[in-house]
Amino acid sequence: MTLKIGIAGAGFSGAVIANELANAGHQITVYEPRQHIAGNCYSSRDDESNIMLHHFGPHIFHTDKAHIWQYVTQLSQFMPFTNRVKAMTQGQVYSLPINLHTINQFFKKQMSPTEAEQFLASQADSSIEEASNFEEQAHKLIGKQLYQAFFKDYTIKQWGRSPATLPASILKRLPVRFNYDDNYFNHPFQGMPIEGYTPLIEKLLAHPNIRLRLNSTFDASMKCDYDHVFFSGPLDAYFDFQLGRLPYRTLDFHKETHTGDYQGNAVVNYCDNRQAYTRISEHKHFTPWESHSHTVIFKEYSREASPEDLPYYPVRLSDDNSLLEQYIALAKQQKNITFVGRLGTYRYLDMDVTIDEALTASKLFLESLESHQTMPAFTA
Repeated sequence: MTLKIGIAGAGFSGAVIANELANAGHQITVYEPRQHIAGNCYSSRDDESNIMLHHFGPHIFHTDKAHIWQYVTQLSQFMPFTNRVKAMTQGQVYSLPINLHTINQFFKKQMSPTEAEQFLASQADSSIEEASNFEEQAHKLIGKQLYQAFFKDYTIKQWGRSPATLPASILKRLPVRFNYDDNYFNHPFQGMPIEGYTPLIEKLLAHPNIRLRLNSTFDASMKCDYDHVFFSGPLDAYFDFQLGRLPYRTLDFHKETHTGDYQGNAVVNYCDNRQAYTRISEHKHFTPWESHSHTVIFKEYSREASPEDLPYYPVRLSDDNSLLEQYIALAKQQKNITFVGRLGTYRYLDMDVTIDEALTASKLFLESLESHQTMPAFTA
């Protein structure tokens, strides 16, 4: 039995699901409100410099899931790339995440791994048994000095909120290393598609059973035209914001072109409040196998999203959970629709998790057809 499937969004979530269900023989229509595919992973070459640009911020593929690495490397050739972030604070340049070099440099010491671990324990606030927010977690983990130098002002710029109002779980994801490893990610599989992410998404959507409609927004009134819908747009937008708007942060990118090399690294974070931007990304360093005489940088500014802005980061604070829970309850009452992806599930997701969840949603949908079960609104 061939079904008509509607998919909202031509990013990783929508493209993976479209490809999986098209391969299973179903007819797919993908709606994308922008004029291009690939969502925030959209990349293209700069007209002047020919540098591959990540138009919506750096996207570095990393995963600990072997099957996801196999999946993406079958779609595109991936080149080795290790993200080694530098941090500007208090007039100095440091490595992130915090490692033995960072600790020794910051405190002007020459400690061994064991000595550094003991020293940092002495800096930490041992009176905090269970951290209730980001700031307490930082004090408990690394102490006040490192927190104030690397995280306090950066977090305020990034989220527009006091770290004391953010959940402790945000900082729990950030590693502290007592060796000189400056690889930003711990994952064993890391790389960059040789020609960017857009061709990878194009390959997923290049199927005779898939119709792509750019500059087209899917709304709830169109659901009746399809046997099932996968919605990767904003959760609250599907319901026309009837309960209010979920909070998001958005990003502004200020592009500059220079000659030579601007900062000598792909990503440099600006951790104190001497600059309004959170980081500068220099995009030719994302393709170190290429050579360019010019360079393109993007200064990145974070602010609260307005109704006209592209939503980037869901602000999942404890005092916002009530509205989110109401929308989730409303979504679960819907029939023949599954909410997927970063916007559809209102969660921050790395690319590998997005792909994995899209593959899972596709598999569950096909299994539900065979077993005549109802497909749930959320599969993650």
